[in-house]
Amino acid sequence: MGKTSMIAVVGIAMVASTMATSSSFAQSVARQWNDEQLAAIRLDLARPTVHARNLYHVSAAMWDAWAAFDPAADAVIAVNVPDMTAGDVSAARDMAISYAAYRVLQNRFSTGPGAAVSLAAFTARMNALGYDPAYTGTTGGTPADLGNAIASAVIAHGLSDGSNQQNGYTNQQYESINDPLIVDLPGNPWAINPSRYQPLALEFFVDQNGNPIPGGFPPFLSPEWGFVTPFSLTAADREVKQRGGYNWNVYLDPGPVPALDNAMIATFQQSHAVTLTLSGQLDPADGVMINISPGAITAKALPFDPADDFATLYDGYLGPKWGPGLPLNPVTGSSYAPNVVKRGDFARVLAEFWADGPSSETPPGHWFKISNEVTDNLASKRWGGVGPDLGALEWDVRLYVTLGGALHDTAISIWSVKGYHDAARPVTALRYMAMKGQSSNPAGPSYHPHGLPLVPGMIEVITPQTTAPGQRHEELAGYEGQIAALAWRGPDYISNPAVDVAGCAWVLAQTWWPYQRPTFVTPPFGGYVSGHSGYSRCAAEVLEHITGSPYFPGGLGIFNAVQSQYLVFEDGPSQTVQLQWATFQDAAAQSAFSRVWGGIHPPMDDYPARRIGRAIAPKALARAEELFGAPTCMGDLNGNGLVDGADLGTMLGSWGPCAGSCVADLNGDGEVGGGDLGSLLANWGPCQ
Repeated sequence: MGKTSMIAVVGIAMVASTMATSSSFAQSVARQWNDEQLAAIRLDLARPTVHARNLYHVSAAMWDAWAAFDPAADAVIAVNVPDMTAGDVSAARDMAISYAAYRVLQNRFSTGPGAAVSLAAFTARMNALGYDPAYTGTTGGTPADLGNAIASAVIAHGLSDGSNQQNGYTNQQYESINDPLIVDLPGNPWAINPSRYQPLALEFFVDQNGNPIPGGFPPFLSPEWGFVTPFSLTAADREVKQRGGYNWNVYLDPGPVPALDNAMIATFQQSHAVTLTLSGQLDPADGVMINISPGAITAKALPFDPADDFATLYDGYLGPKWGPGLPLNPVTGSSYAPNVVKRGDFARVLAEFWADGPSSETPPGHWFKISNEVTDNLASKRWGGVGPDLGALEWDVRLYVTLGGALHDTAISIWSVKGYHDAARPVTALRYMAMKGQSSNPAGPSYHPHGLPLVPGMIEVITPQTTAPGQRHEELAGYEGQIAALAWRGPDYISNPAVDVAGCAWVLAQTWWPYQRPTFVTPPFGGYVSGHSGYSRCAAEVLEHITGSPYFPGGLGIFNAVQSQYLVFEDGPSQTVQLQWATFQDAAAQSAFSRVWGGIHPPMDDYPARRIGRAIAPKALARAEELFGAPTCMGDLNGNGLVDGADLGTMLGSWGPCAGSCVADLNGDGEVGGGDLGSLLANWGPCQ
């Protein structure tokens, strides 16, 4: 097996099954259909917004089929489908869920590069389950009719939810103000406004799932996603803004984006310069070692109030700030073994693992796969870590509609911000600023107020002295007066990715490349804010609450990147690297940091997106609990005349009605945190 095909096998392992003890639970029919959907996403175009929506809609269809047999549960989309009864409810639910999922999946994956394979797989799954895929009835009163009717409702909803699915999700009002960046040439004289998003001029573009896109670089993905119908976001979360003569729906807007032409210019320059300096850490030969065991580093604990900024998460130009390691594994009581690896290997593995490259599920699907691995390794399926042990099917349909709704809303919020603010990617900003010069010393050579900050040993002005024989910029002789950066050398130094490593060296900053393939370079949508940071933070919060614990089962989630087999952009890692996370937040933080190491985002795109993900999680949990028919012990907290999910949302935000009694260590993990909220959602006991 060659290296290219190996990534398709190893790269989808996500959290390894060695994370904890093997599961003894049989896979539910919902899990089987989710696995089919993730496989179809791997063959489809890399569209994180579209696939977040598809994951939510299929999950909603399966939940609605399950809920039809529970008078206390509510449907989320197919609200007009009547309640059902059956002699064998379990068998009836399996059938209804299968027809609902099958029809929606057929609708969503009927076009695209993997359509033929995916549609055949869906039909094969129906046949394997013993159901007739040709049956399309909706009025016969059978579970199959119920499933088809639910699918019809979900499909109809999708044609009127603002996504423009019927026209291939094409943009209706967005246009870029910048001419394309010709990445094979130095500098960026084509940017009319270098703080705004800029398409690329490539001979051909290959998306992150490995699909060649005819016509070169694709249009901005989903800039109008703020018009899509959400799961739990409300009008109170939305602002209608204007730009270019159009209205833009923006959910949970983090505020103005730093730019070269506003008062936050210093933040813009420093933040992008951090991305440039971290590019210089992508060399396994630099001799720098780092202990990545949970006993040494964890996600930094953050209050995430509006004062959180760059300095909270990043140690200047040196890289991420980590929280302190854990003295003991909280589940096993034993110490975490040291896990010392080369920093260059760690950074490259992170960049490719979270980049969701060839044969990936895209970021929302990535977190579905992680959630499935978590489910497989749970000792019991108690919602929120308390209460009764749920059956596999009930657990899965609850998990999928909650996580799917949360990540769908994250896509709506993040891409509404991306579309409205229309912010540049690092390749646009860094090449433009490097072309201008340096901004640190007005009295020094090559000064320009829109230039790059100078960082000794990382970003410097090229001089006759530094290009002298034997000096650090010797290979840049002839470029005196321009800006040099210690950075990844780029794809020009990789003839064969199976054996070549570009390494890091002093490069002309005007020619800087992100750690990506030359046929991709950077995602086809604006930078501010980071989708990975938002998706990952939201998913981590949801998994904390659902499992009732901040920790992976067994206190350890792992992924093995095999020596000289895992990396795709170049050869590596030089040694096998095992990614390790004690908590879901550890994984989320590494996902966020990976995008800066990979040259896809500056830090200023990271922390506002994490706040968005954190804000959406409790909203989605509240909406899900409303669907589940949770007891309403706390009353009409928000004064709307009803006792409903909005009251739970109020409680999640303030804890006010339960002050003293609920703000406590409910799940016994030694701290007051998200796991306690999960216990509260499942149990409600402390509030009764």
